[in-house]
Amino acid sequence: MAGDPARTTIDELLAEARRRLNRLDPVAALSAMRAGAALIDIRSDSQIARDGAIPGALVIPRNVLEWRLDPASAHRHPDAPQLDDHVVLLCDEGYQSSLAAATLQLLGFARATDVAGGFQAWQAAALPAGQPRPPGQAAPELA
Repeated sequence: MAGDPARTTIDELLAEARRRLNRLDPVAALSAMRAGAALIDIRSDSQIARDGAIPGALVIPRNVLEWRLDPASAHRHPDAPQLDDHVVLLCDEGYQSSLAAATLQLLGFARATDVAGGFQAWQAAALPAGQPRPPGQAAPELA
C-alpha cells in the first residue's frame, strides 16, 4: 500500500543477523564447548522434554535470554557468561538462535554465535544428548 513505511521481512532480518555471526556446525559447537565456550540451550521446556538435553549446556528460555545474560540486569543468571566469553546459542532448528545471537552481540557479547541447524542437527550428528526429561530438571554435566 502507498504510504506504508519501509519494512524488513523476516528473511531479510535473519540474513542480516547471520552475516554478523560465525555460525558453528554441531561438531564445532561441541568442540567450542569443551574448550570453554558457554553453550546456551534456548529451546522451550516442551522441546527439551521431547528431545532431551545437552549435557553441560546452560538452559535459558528464549523469552528471558537477554535479561538473564545482560550484566546490567537485576535478573542476570548466576552462571551467565561474561561479555568477552564465547557464547554459543542453540535452539531447535537454528533460526531463533541466529536472531538471539545477533541481539546478544548488540548487548556486548562480541563472540556470540549459534549452532547451524540447532538441536535437530546436533541430534543428527549423534552428539551427546541426554534422554528427554521432565521440564525444570537440570541437564547432566558433559563428560
